[in-house]
Amino acid sequence: MPRSDTAFLFDLDGTLVDSVYQHVLAWKEALDKEGVELSVWRIHRKIGMSGGLFANILLRETGLEITEDRLARLRTWHAEAYNRQAAQGSVRPLPGARELLAYLTEQQIPWAIATSGRMQTAAHNLEALGVDPDKVPVVTRDQVRHAKPDPDLFLAAAARLGVDIHQSLVIGDSIWDMLAAQRARALGVGLLSGGYGRAELEQAGAFRVYDDPADLLRHIDEVAARD
Repeated sequence: MPRSDTAFLFDLDGTLVDSVYQHVLAWKEALDKEGVELSVWRIHRKIGMSGGLFANILLRETGLEITEDRLARLRTWHAEAYNRQAAQGSVRPLPGARELLAYLTEQQIPWAIATSGRMQTAAHNLEALGVDPDKVPVVTRDQVRHAKPDPDLFLAAAARLGVDIHQSLVIGDSIWDMLAAQRARALGVGLLSGGYGRAELEQAGAFRVYDDPADLLRHIDEVAARD
């Protein structure tokens, strides 16, 4: 029987919800609108990191100065484009996501969601997943000082649950999740459902890698401590 003091701290996009590529296309639309040329694959490599780091990388890769005003416009246009896609029903839970969360709840294993997205885009994802943020701890970018790869989101999620971060598992699909897990001194579990490769996730610190939430649930005994 899994032990209840092993907490699961989940990323959202690409980990529980199939939404990474919708975010990529939304950022592409926003960048095009701002006159910033960046290839789609380059955008994908940055999904999940903080807006400040994203701005710095845009500056490095395009030579354009990303001011606070420009970054604010990009965020607004990205949110509008993403929410338009979500409203059309393109954002859905990943295979096994609901079942995994239901299993953890049934086994009284604490879990929370920590996303680098802001609530204006995360709300659609939570609704698709069937998660009520008034009943489940959900930490968004709006609530912490720094996003991934800084550990703030996962530290805040552990604090909301009242658990020791060192007894927690960070479940994520990107290298930014795994780096944040290392900085929080938590174990990182990688999922391939966001587009990063197994080797990339392992090199960033993942001690186990699974295909998606369904695959993780099938192997739950490998990561959840037992009495």
